[in-house]
Amino acid sequence: QVQLAESGGGLVQAGGSLRLSCAASGRTFGTYIMGWVRQAPGKERESIAAITWSGTSTFYADSVKGRFTISRDNAKNAVYLQMNSLKPEDTAVYSCALTVRAKGGAWYEFEQNGDYWGQGTQVTVSS
Repeated sequence: QVQLAESGGGLVQAGGSLRLSCAASGRTFGTYIMGWVRQAPGKERESIAAITWSGTSTFYADSVKGRFTISRDNAKNAVYLQMNSLKPEDTAVYSCALTVRAKGGAWYEFEQNGDYWGQGTQVTVSS
């Protein structure tokens, strides 16, 4: 089993920045994919950023491309999401996700491939 714990959410004004962190614990071995999903009220959960073990491949949803940056520190079993130029439409619960082995479809789609999920942290962007 793997446990994921997020931190760093909060309330920020539009145009501001936040940095989310996620620490993995438990049976954290292997070259797994990590990333972030979010779910806004009344909307489906979406994968917004993902990064491979080596860090050489990343994915960003169009809605966050150019504003968010994902990174990871394998020594700490951690993944981070730097969010800049935040917009009110970024308001959502952000959850960390981990894929041990992709099962089908795109490697960055945690809805299809995610094996472990964090509890989520609320990000609220005021206008």
